[in-house]
Amino acid sequence: MILMEIRDYVRRHGRAALPDMAVHFDMAPDALRSALQRWIARGQVRQLPTGTPCRGCRLCDPAQVELYEWVGDSKRSAHPARATYGPA
Repeated sequence: MILMEIRDYVRRHGRAALPDMAVHFDMAPDALRSALQRWIARGQVRQLPTGTPCRGCRLCDPAQVELYEWVGDSKRSAHPARATYGPA
């Protein structure tokens, strides 16, 4: 399913620019925004503020690039029963 593929793409890249995802998935930016909103609502992805650099090639104007960042499962990992601890 495309939602899982988008999640995996953002997770794998850490930060992902909307134009790059549009090319990768051959999707319109508006359709991607809708899919990304589902992951944002679940707290796994966040949209970065305008002007945030993407850590990429630096050829784009940061003010013109819409970036998304993987946040992860912070709500789940905060649960003590699921926390991982270092070696004993």
